[in-house]
Amino acid sequence: MLSLFINWSTSPEIFTIPGIDWPVRWYGLSWAVAFIGSHFFMNRVYRTEGRTDKELDTLTLYIVLGTILGARLGHCLFYGWDYYSVHPLEILKIWEGGLASHGGAIGILTGMWLYCRKTKESWLWLFDRLVIVVPLASMCIRFGNLMNSEIVGKITDVPWGFKFPLNDEDQYNFLQKGIPIPVRHPTQLYEALFYLFLFILFYWLWKNKRNDFGKGFMFGLFCILMFSFRFLMEFMKENQEAFENALPINMGQILSIPFIIVGIIMVVRSFKLKNDYKPQHH
Repeated sequence: MLSLFINWSTSPEIFTIPGIDWPVRWYGLSWAVAFIGSHFFMNRVYRTEGRTDKELDTLTLYIVLGTILGARLGHCLFYGWDYYSVHPLEILKIWEGGLASHGGAIGILTGMWLYCRKTKESWLWLFDRLVIVVPLASMCIRFGNLMNSEIVGKITDVPWGFKFPLNDEDQYNFLQKGIPIPVRHPTQLYEALFYLFLFILFYWLWKNKRNDFGKGFMFGLFCILMFSFRFLMEFMKENQEAFENALPINMGQILSIPFIIVGIIMVVRSFKLKNDYKPQHH
């Protein structure tokens, strides 16, 4: 029987800057595209709804810092505390990799809360708008994960499966144990495609239905869809850290549950606030 699969041996580096031996990586480019694309669409939202460029620039600063710091601290606290508690200065080495999407989500929420506190913006209005671009950014980052051959899926025999010879664990198995590199689910692609769908959905809802819902509806719906999908996708992924093998569900699933609960609460609450959901102008 013919075995079909895609051999994914793409280098994570695009090119190296001459003279300083500093590689430009797809992962870093993905983050840059995520921020640029998010800023572009949030600019459309802000201008359509009467906000200023200065307000958006301030929000962007809070979100960028919140995302990077939250994603890094989330990785260190949730997935590598045994190591980073002994080597705290290693937490600062963001360029070496190690970012957690759930930590990034917490960082975004924290940055938004600080922004709303400073500017007196309605946090529900902002949450309902920011969920338009979060899936776009998530899609870009999962593309970066694919280029890094990381966050791989479990072994499969589906014809669209990927071999990841540059993945550290698979490389170890192949070189040290003599085990053939397995074919895996390309979970990075599954997630990227779903996040693209969420981006299109929430942009359409904002453009056509934003005044039909109560405050917090879009944010709640986003949390339910995004993190329910994340919870289910974890069943198709390899655990990122060894300690997760002893857990009934892995860390990604544990961290998804509070977001799903918050989403349900926000959707239910939004129906009570529907009559109060009107466009705000400064």
